[in-house]
Amino acid sequence: MILLLAGTTEARILAGYMAEAGIKTVASLAGATRTPLAMAVETRVGGFGGDAGFEAYLDATGITAVIDATHPFAAQITARTARICAGRGLPYLRYERPGWRSRPGDAWHEVADYAGLSTIIPVGARVFLATGRQSLTQMAHLADRQLICRVIDPPEAPFPYPNGEYVIGRPPFSEGKELETLRALKPDWMVVKNAGGASGRAKLDAARQLGISVAMIARPAVPAGIERREQMLDALEWAAAHGRT
Repeated sequence: MILLLAGTTEARILAGYMAEAGIKTVASLAGATRTPLAMAVETRVGGFGGDAGFEAYLDATGITAVIDATHPFAAQITARTARICAGRGLPYLRYERPGWRSRPGDAWHEVADYAGLSTIIPVGARVFLATGRQSLTQMAHLADRQLICRVIDPPEAPFPYPNGEYVIGRPPFSEGKELETLRALKPDWMVVKNAGGASGRAKLDAARQLGISVAMIARPAVPAGIERREQMLDALEWAAAHGRT
């Protein structure tokens, strides 16, 4: 059985293909979203409980291979999974969609991490954070900007910084919807993680049309020496070779 570490649109699509191909699969979701979209395969929700919990799960379920299709910025999950699989001699694949590339008319400013945002975004700027609720813990150095954070689920606590607010929205968003949102919010800057993906590109296209500056956070480094795929069919082929029933 293949363990599919999911949580991305691509992982959900891949799970559907794996189900159609008769590849015995269990998908794992971290549980960050309260009402995740359904998967086409058996699904578990929640963390494993650290290294020991993950290893115990692998032993208990007879997993024969792991496909890590988590978010491109889930660096800790990827590093841990790759390390444990290597130690066990368990086949491991990192499936990661290609990153975005700028186009003519884009006003992108790349930074290596969250810390670099304060070096390019002026004090007092109105900033649309398209980086999710969990990223707010990394934004204290932007507290003297006007922050707007888009989240999927309604917040359970007040915004953590002054001059800040949440907006609720569940992806995917069309370019038209993103234009509508940005025109209403009127941000000077948008903060985006270079997650890649066709659906997420809409906000960048909308920002280009409206002349909004984009602070693009570069992806974290992937552990050296691991097997990687960027194309869906390549990942499906790997899954078929390691888990067809």
